Order: sequence, then C-alpha cells, then structure tokens
Amino acid sequence: MSNYEYIISSLPFLSADYKYREGEGFKDVLEEIRRDLSPSDSQTVDFLLEGFSDKLDADFYARALVHKNAYIREYFRFDLNLRNAKVRYLNGRLGRDSGTDVIDGKGDLWDEGLDIDLYRFQGGEFEEAAAVDAALSRLDLLDRERELDDIQWAKADTLSHFHYFDLTAVLCYLTKLHIVDRWLSLDPESGRERFRKLVEEVRGTFRGVEYKA
Repeated sequence: MSNYEYIISSLPFLSADYKYREGEGFKDVLEEIRRDLSPSDSQTVDFLLEGFSDKLDADFYARALVHKNAYIREYFRFDLNLRNAKVRYLNGRLGRDSGTDVIDGKGDLWDEGLDIDLYRFQGGEFEEAAAVDAALSRLDLLDRERELDDIQWAKADTLSHFHYFDLTAVLCYLTKLHIVDRWLSLDPESGRERFRKLVEEVRGTFRGVEYKA
C-alpha cells in the first residue's frame, strides 16, 4: 500500500534556491517517489510518464480514455484536445487541410475492441479552447510555450483539487515537475520560478491549506 502522506510531505526536497541537487534530476525525484508506491500505483505513474512523450498516437489516447484512474482519463482527454489544437494551428499556418494529422478516433488507428465514446475520443468539451487559441497566437515562441504550460499546470491543479494525500496528488506533482524540468533545460530562470511555485504549493497542501504567495 502506498504511503501517500510520507510521499507528499517529502516532495520539496531540493535545495533552497529551488534547483536540483548536484547530479540529480527528474529521474531521481521519481525514484524517491516510487520507493513508497504500491506496484499498482507505480504502473499508473508509468502510464503518466508514457504520456510525456512528444510522439503519442491514437492508440495511447484510446488507452488513456478508458484508464481506471480518473486523473489519467481526464488529463489526457485535455492533452488530446491540446495536441489537436496545436496541429490545427500548424495546419492553418502551413496552408494544409485543417484535419491533417488530427487524432479523432476515425479509421484503424487504435484497438477497435476498446469501449470508447467517440465524442470523448474526439476530445469532448474543451474548456480551455479559448485560452489555448490565445496562447498559440503569440508571436514569441517562448511566450507561447510558457502560456501553454501555464494552461497545463492549471489543468493539473483543477483535476487534483481536494486531493491532498493520494495518488492523484502524486500524479499532479509529477505533471508539474515535468513542466519544471523542461523549462530548466530550456530557460533556467523560468524553470526555477516554476519549481518555486511547485514547492510552495506542496508545502501549502501539507499544512492542509492552499498556499498564497
């Protein structure tokens, strides 16, 4: 059985300036978390990590949308919408048909034996559509990526609301840490700022209150 309280309370383990300790990184944090997860929860974490790939296909989303874990189902429904919004934006910029390379559940792209609501496979309701469109319209590439990551961060928060010491809280943390890790490699200052935010949120959660800057 997973020791969620210990895991969550131990997450902000990095140095005071919110950088990884020397020689450490995302994988090291992940391994510390795994030590206190049950085999079943560790498998769910593996699925989340698979979803961080830049090369996801219809088969992955088909599996995600019927996953037993609610955070996985809803986060990757959102992620599918986000991916397709990016593809449609690029199609427009390149003068291609708007449906080119969009993952919509049509054709033989996934295991047709899965019981999937086609509406959900096509994204369902996309509450963040306007915010994503606004972010994609940014001319500066870094500004665009920051805004899109902010939307992802907010979605993780929404899906983990009122989840303090459970697997959902762990999945949310790893989603955010993945964003932080990416920015540390792209833009160290932005990455540090995002990590500060993550540490503060976790500390606030452990006290049982929402952290306010």
